[in-house]
Amino acid sequence: MKFMRKNEEAVSPVIGVILMVAITVILAAVIAAFVFGMAGNISKTKIVAVTAQKISSSNITVMNQGGQDVGSLTFATVVTNPAATSYTNTTHTAARTISATDIATMGAPVGNAVYMYGLNAYGGRTEVSVIGNFNDGTQQVLLDTFV
Repeated sequence: MKFMRKNEEAVSPVIGVILMVAITVILAAVIAAFVFGMAGNISKTKIVAVTAQKISSSNITVMNQGGQDVGSLTFATVVTNPAATSYTNTTHTAARTISATDIATMGAPVGNAVYMYGLNAYGGRTEVSVIGNFNDGTQQVLLDTFV
């Protein structure tokens, strides 16, 4: 009678060691990426509430309502489409004409507002965009809406 010998080894010991070393190296690289911050710089979204309200057919008001990061807000710029012809804000009461180089600005303290005049909205809607400038040098869109 002939006896059949079964081979009970599934993987050679050399290949097993190579696989274990590869898994260890990959795991160490992933952990090092998180520990040393090599996963990337993710900027934190700032939280500042800004509202826009239509006060008449050709005038709107944009107001800083505050928020968690309002202390780091240095100023905000307000842009409308169609463009306003003039504006006032809480730092100056006389209406200022908006030219190609002049953009309406709003101060950082809560309650500061910008009043935009002379809007000839297409179909009665005006796009309002507010971009916040923060003391760490970052900028963020705080509001982009139609009124």
